[in-house]
Amino acid sequence: MIEPMKKVSVVLLNKEKEEALKALRKIGLVHLEKIDGASEKLTAFKEYSNNAMLTESILGEIKLPKQKKGTEPKLSDEKVIELCKEVVAKSERKKQLMEEISADTTELDRFAAWGDVSNEDLDFLAEKGIALKLYEINAEKYSLIDPDLETILVNNDKKTVRFLIVNGGEGRPEKLLPEAFEVPLPRISTKLLQKEILADEKELDQIQAFYVENAKYVPAISAYKKALESDIEFENINSGMGCDKEGSENDLAWLTGYVPVADMEDFKRCCSANEWALAYADPEDEDTEVPTKLKNNKLVSLIYPLTDFLGTVPGYHEFDISGWFLLFFTIFFAMIFGDGGYGALVAVLILFLMIKTKLSGKKIPAAFGLFLLVSLATVVWGAVTCTWFGIPADMLPEWLVNLSIPYISSAYEDTLWKVPWVSVVNGKAVGLTKDQNLQIFCFSLALIQLNVAHIKAAIRNIKERKGLKVLGDLGSMLQLIGMFWIVLSMVVNDKVFVMTGYIGTVPVGLIEISLIAIGFAMSFAFSNYEGSIIASILESCKNIISVLLGVVNVFSDIVSYIRLWAVGLAGAAISGTVNQLSEQIFGIGAGNIIGHAIMFILVIVLLVFGHGLNMILNVLSVIVHGVRLNTLEFCTHIGMSWSGKKYQPFADRNK
Repeated sequence: MIEPMKKVSVVLLNKEKEEALKALRKIGLVHLEKIDGASEKLTAFKEYSNNAMLTESILGEIKLPKQKKGTEPKLSDEKVIELCKEVVAKSERKKQLMEEISADTTELDRFAAWGDVSNEDLDFLAEKGIALKLYEINAEKYSLIDPDLETILVNNDKKTVRFLIVNGGEGRPEKLLPEAFEVPLPRISTKLLQKEILADEKELDQIQAFYVENAKYVPAISAYKKALESDIEFENINSGMGCDKEGSENDLAWLTGYVPVADMEDFKRCCSANEWALAYADPEDEDTEVPTKLKNNKLVSLIYPLTDFLGTVPGYHEFDISGWFLLFFTIFFAMIFGDGGYGALVAVLILFLMIKTKLSGKKIPAAFGLFLLVSLATVVWGAVTCTWFGIPADMLPEWLVNLSIPYISSAYEDTLWKVPWVSVVNGKAVGLTKDQNLQIFCFSLALIQLNVAHIKAAIRNIKERKGLKVLGDLGSMLQLIGMFWIVLSMVVNDKVFVMTGYIGTVPVGLIEISLIAIGFAMSFAFSNYEGSIIASILESCKNIISVLLGVVNVFSDIVSYIRLWAVGLAGAAISGTVNQLSEQIFGIGAGNIIGHAIMFILVIVLLVFGHGLNMILNVLSVIVHGVRLNTLEFCTHIGMSWSGKKYQPFADRNK
């Protein structure tokens, strides 16, 4: 559930605000509204933080022998600030040096065919009345240069001739062919450019040596940066509260934030003890800063590591779907991962890590509980579908085969399961294969999950006394039910799920289309209901295109769940292929002991690599597909946008 909040305002004397903030941070109950402070101290803190972040990044690239925890060299805060400032300065200098080297190298490359060019020598000759300019021209055109121009050939190759013009005047000589290109002199002589590059490279080596020498202080810098985050937060609030619009301080300072209702009595006592004025009320609908604090039992809380990783937080006025998210994500994970053998390996690994962590006296990470749950669910799914490391069912022990459910078991791959309402069409047997049964299961999950979304929305509308809006939710459910049979007919088997059949004397197709039509009409009329049916209909008319496309979206949302079967099928195909390749390779060395041993090692490597890669791909598929069905399809139908902000009270983060 989402814990209810109170919006609180605390008023205190401005001269006591720093001490009050320390007390407020110690209390650790108030999630403060956003404050943008400004002060010299805050600016300095931010500069220190930026320098530390850059320094951590630069020095963190240096590979040093791993040190035991607690033996890292220490630095005082002043030394860290000084070191970070120096590293940042050297980083800027390094960037400047690399730009200089690049520019000088480009300049040398430009004169590589000319040899050494001395600006000083050219200036000396110019003072003696011999002015020289450098030119290049196509080799075929050089002989056409006017003989009145005094030239000196420097060198040439097949394409280009390099030459000098003696005393050609200030500008370009009039008689010079237009194809001739004047070569601008280098910034400095080429020999000086070479010396400058060497000097810059030497300085770069010195900077790198400085980095290596100080890389051992990365842990100290990281610790300082983390501690600084709390200081920045504190100073930001300290400098941002108690200021009027012109920025001058008032006699009073104030803060606004949110406190969980369950903690309000404790907060009241703290305010009274510190002699702060306190006002509080329930958040209004227009309050966009209300944080979300979730409170669930230990089982449902297993989903928190995943939602924290995704950064998804329901809005304060939205739903807490943690329980449903966990339930369906567990099912989706098991179906996508698919293989009971893979699930057993993950479960054993997680149990080992949990025991090891427990014995070391550390707290077991919450993510381990989630991994254990989904891996055990995968074992169950592998058991009921008879899927174990991609091994064919006829090679598995009989007791494993007996654990499976025949309708969806790989042991009954070729079995055609008949249905009671139709068994023969045009003299041919009609039924459902194992894969079609799995597809039906996927679409049934879609029907259940999406209807759960609308049921939750309907319950909320009833609680909020929006009775007629419930009809809009009921209409969406009718559309889902009607579209379900159409999906089965179009995607699974149109001979089994016939649209032309009859229930009594009423055609099945007419029933399904009627459900969709009635559901659409109810959604059109009541989905936007806020007290007036006419206003609700007009609102639907304003968005008529998206409303009409909503029917198509119902179809696509149900069909989208087929990804669970498809991705699981792909994983099974990969594991089966790995097994076949291993079997073929193992047979190559038969009859030769050495060859047999070599092939055995290769087979082990192939099995570990192949199945390991398949497991990694399955994990990625779960993140892409399993999460999507919960955060997109399900949440679209329930009307969630994940617009929430996690409850983070003002507290000392370093504790």
